[in-house]
Amino acid sequence: MGGIQICLGKKSLYTAAAGLDPNRAIPVVIDVGTDNLALLNDEVYLGERHSRVRGERYDAFIDAFVETVTRTFPHAMIHWEDFGASNAHRILSRYRDQICTFNDDVQGTAAVVGAAALAAVRAKGERMRDQRVVVFGAGTAGIGVADLMVDLMVAEGLDREECRSRFWCLSSQGLITTATGRIRDFQKPYARPADEVAGWDVANPSRIELLEVVRAVSPTILLGTSGQGGAFTQRVVKEMASHVDRPVIMPLSNPTELAEALPGDVLSWTDGHALIATGSPFAPVTYGNVTYTIAQANNALVFPGLGLGVAVSRASRVSDRMITAAAQALASITHVNKPGASLLPSVDRLRMVSATVAVAVARAAVEDGVAGGELADPIQQVYDAMWQPDYPEIIIG
Repeated sequence: MGGIQICLGKKSLYTAAAGLDPNRAIPVVIDVGTDNLALLNDEVYLGERHSRVRGERYDAFIDAFVETVTRTFPHAMIHWEDFGASNAHRILSRYRDQICTFNDDVQGTAAVVGAAALAAVRAKGERMRDQRVVVFGAGTAGIGVADLMVDLMVAEGLDREECRSRFWCLSSQGLITTATGRIRDFQKPYARPADEVAGWDVANPSRIELLEVVRAVSPTILLGTSGQGGAFTQRVVKEMASHVDRPVIMPLSNPTELAEALPGDVLSWTDGHALIATGSPFAPVTYGNVTYTIAQANNALVFPGLGLGVAVSRASRVSDRMITAAAQALASITHVNKPGASLLPSVDRLRMVSATVAVAVARAAVEDGVAGGELADPIQQVYDAMWQPDYPEIIIG
């Protein structure tokens, strides 16, 4: 029940960052009960007092919610937030081709991380399609990022299956292969063939660990969405850096104590060569004679602008092309042309960032044929749509 506070925070960011009229957004909590016995026995608990509903009853409730919202507000975008891994991808897949909907943990995270990766790759003078990516933490966020990065590679002319072959994803069971048990549906496209890893030098073939994967594939990009603090050890980072001049390393788990590595350590272990983005905010790090601004992969850089672009274009769906366009637009703002420059723009520039993302999203909606309105002058239309908090002067006396 307390999750409604998160929805209120997102609503505030839609207004502060993208200028969406606060009266045009509604925070909603979907309460299906709780298995927390302390809450169930707390006399001031405001939520439903029964155990958590799952399975067919849960799905029927989500169906009823979606049907009611789309009937009452036929032009609304439903923004899903903080759904567990077992539901997030499944719900998004169920409704994304039927209604205008978006999952921030899957697609928003993917877009901002994809933008950081794209900026890093451009800083190296390389292409996304040539990268080798290890994802440590193949849950909702991790696979969402992988899917978006595949789309960025496809945009550079590579076949989708060839793109997926450039990813190695690890779950709590180690590297995901076709021999791994209990693979979720959204993880299956990234399962490595079992015979591919049969010749690797590993301690336990049924559970291939991160260091062993890094040693075997020499990744150029390492993503952490595991929630395992310190998982990117000195051995892992140095192994990666021994094969790549400028490794892209992103410890994205938050809060800070769950970060897979600290930026200062990563810079030290790579002699200042790493390109870094994190999930938590970190102060600038000085290494040698260079001060490094650490990019924070904050979803606030993407979702407000996405919502604004949807509103301006009156899009009936949120397509993959629109998410990819958001990532490309965000990456275009950053110019990593000097040592220590951030891979992402500062949150101090949210209004400009959101407007830039919105224009790209609206144009992509038109290209995909899902726009419901005319887009004659997208820059002006986006600017005009951004609500300003203009208050009348009050004269007392």
